[in-house]
Amino acid sequence: MTSALTSAASTSGGAQSKALATFIQRGHVHQATNLPAIDAALQGGIVTAYVGLDATADSLHVGHLLTLMMLRRLQQAGHRPVVLIGGGTTRIGDPSFRSEERPMLTEEQIATNIAGISRVFDRFLTFGSGPTDAVLVNNAEWLDGLRYIDLLRDVGRHFSVNRMLAFDSVKSRLERQESLSFLEFNYMILQAFDFLELERRFGCCLQMGGADQWGNILNGIDLVRRTRGREVFGLTTPLLTTASGVKMGKTAAGAVRLNADRLPPFDYWQFWRNVDDADVGRFLRLFTDLPLEEISELEQRQGAELNAVKERLAHEATALAHGLEAARQAAATARQVFAHDVAAEGLPVIELTPGEAAASPALVDLLVRGGLASSKAEARRAITGRGIRLNGEVIADEACRLASSSLPARLSHGRKRHVIVRAHG
Repeated sequence: MTSALTSAASTSGGAQSKALATFIQRGHVHQATNLPAIDAALQGGIVTAYVGLDATADSLHVGHLLTLMMLRRLQQAGHRPVVLIGGGTTRIGDPSFRSEERPMLTEEQIATNIAGISRVFDRFLTFGSGPTDAVLVNNAEWLDGLRYIDLLRDVGRHFSVNRMLAFDSVKSRLERQESLSFLEFNYMILQAFDFLELERRFGCCLQMGGADQWGNILNGIDLVRRTRGREVFGLTTPLLTTASGVKMGKTAAGAVRLNADRLPPFDYWQFWRNVDDADVGRFLRLFTDLPLEEISELEQRQGAELNAVKERLAHEATALAHGLEAARQAAATARQVFAHDVAAEGLPVIELTPGEAAASPALVDLLVRGGLASSKAEARRAITGRGIRLNGEVIADEACRLASSSLPARLSHGRKRHVIVRAHG
């Protein structure tokens, strides 16, 4: 049933439909249940596809952007996206690949979270009553009214416990001898019921989600086939990590939230501006609408020119999440802050020779050289203690080096001690 895409990362993979070709070219696809059939459906008319998001917090973070951008690209290609908020399933919590049960949220907390995450969707999608306009639904509409005996009889009989235990998301938990409550075990049944309900209501034939949702998606596909006699499909995205191996959307300071009241647009802009050099091209493909030809050209830039590419990434990503004016203001603020730090505050400056800059000096050496630490040992302790920031981003790796493409840069120890590092001349 599965079809993992390994050779299609930089081509259309033979896809004929605009939507699937775009997904593959931009790196959105990890697995699919029947790729040729998905391609055919996307060529044959308007396809309705959905992504489900539980309301576990009052703001989404950038880790959710991968599937949001897939819904955006689907709509741009002439199809209908459905955003499903898990007002019902949030009351249980998805146990997939978790080592412990999620904390139980009150009805008030869930309602607050739903209000918070719902504010972001219309920045990425167009909602309305047209054939390709996005739809926002809450699975509490149907899950809250389910009667337990009816659910067991009509839905539960289609699920094999043996098969459910074989899914990696469950098996890994049991192999570590970690508790999996009966409540959590029911989550995959309810998510499968979501797919069935959306197929009934909207003719939905495709569910998209992160790679950790693969087992849940397969359950929904099987339930629709058994009860409706229709073939529907699943497609997952890669579990995205940065070049340094950190899960996307997480930093030492916490999740990078999409709502401005949780993370100001300036800090959001800075997050993208400070991504690793090796991630820039990939993130431009995944998280912006820039044409692929332009991205290919931007990827060729090296050295100091890469700073401008990172700023372009920051601008495009911030404009999508917060609007064009917020992106412009963030860029202007960044320029003012840097100029103010160097000139008005008279911050000390470390001047690197061209050779030193090219060699990517170690941060521990720069901390000592700039007077932010009295020794390398103290510098390492400051880094492991989360006290060091590079351009506002917490550094957790004591072996971190400063790439020449990141110059000029601001190195900080705590909130009040700073030094500017720049290349001579």
